[in-house]
Amino acid sequence: MVHVIAGLSVGGAEMTLAKLLSASEPSARDVEVISLTDIGPVGERIKQSGVSVRALGMRRGRPAITGLIRLSRWLRQSGPNVIQTWMYHADLIGGLAAKLGVRAPVVWGVRNGVLDRRSNKRSTIWTAKACAWLSKLIPCKIVCCSEESGRFHQRIGYCADKMVVIPNGFDLEAFKPVPQARISIRTELNLPQDALLIGLVARFDPQKDHQNLILAARRVAEKNLNAYFVLCGDGITWDNPTLGTWLHESGVKDRFRLLGHREDIPRFMAALDILASSSYGEAFPNVVGEAMACGVPIVGDTGKVVPPKQPESLAAGLNSMVDLGVEGRRALGGKARRRVQQNFDLAVIRDRYALLYREVASGSISRRAGGL
Repeated sequence: MVHVIAGLSVGGAEMTLAKLLSASEPSARDVEVISLTDIGPVGERIKQSGVSVRALGMRRGRPAITGLIRLSRWLRQSGPNVIQTWMYHADLIGGLAAKLGVRAPVVWGVRNGVLDRRSNKRSTIWTAKACAWLSKLIPCKIVCCSEESGRFHQRIGYCADKMVVIPNGFDLEAFKPVPQARISIRTELNLPQDALLIGLVARFDPQKDHQNLILAARRVAEKNLNAYFVLCGDGITWDNPTLGTWLHESGVKDRFRLLGHREDIPRFMAALDILASSSYGEAFPNVVGEAMACGVPIVGDTGKVVPPKQPESLAAGLNSMVDLGVEGRRALGGKARRRVQQNFDLAVIRDRYALLYREVASGSISRRAGGL
């Protein structure tokens, strides 16, 4: 089997692929991963698990016909029984490459919840539209990570008969409540042990909408003197001039801690009182499920639901979560973890993908029409 993905930097689709591969039995790891761009940090992590990873070296947003031809050649050499592609550019390029003489069924992977001209590049929108037109011809199945994502892509022309929803899965041993993490993170950040930590875990990207949380923070900080906002992710540092300007203008800069990239996300998550999800257009952010698994309540598009791009609503949601008190948040967090245990256990999600691949490879799912 071959997985084709747009890139292997730190992101939701990339981490989902890495988790699925790491959760597979060694006997099921006869797979290869091909990145259209570079290997990246997630690719290095996948390699360490014994999976072959190669990179085409395409320039982001500028695919070349030579890369398409080389990808087709690599696929023919690998001789996979199934080709799974991840995200629009890989769906399009990987799907076309597979049609150039590769006798293997193709499964597309759709990750977006919506497409927004303000936050998505024009090339991404065009690629999604091209995929919609080709969805009747190339894939035998289209995997969406949420019902909302499936409905949106049907509206823009994707073939509804081929869609199946398989949500993200989460490692319940890695992400779990850890009382000691609350103490150690507050000590590390030189904060009082009774500090109320509101976290946001996301790289600096327009779709993550850090400005939304920063604008909401003042209303929360004014009402709650022990509230602090701890942010981590690539680009989340004081050296980021845009982020620095937003924080300076917020008037509550002293309430923020910018931690950059961290490797100890399970520990960080378990230390939070509340996770803020300020992003928009995402189908099912991994950080939401990870926080739920840690027993941390969420304010955003999951948990305490607030509309995107509305700082006033986000602030109101955060304040209402603070008002629940420790016991109220603990009860809500416990419900969140149980929901993950029941619906999003990584082992169960891994098995759902494995079943889909077996059915596709055996021909029990038509390569043209799809449909379960």
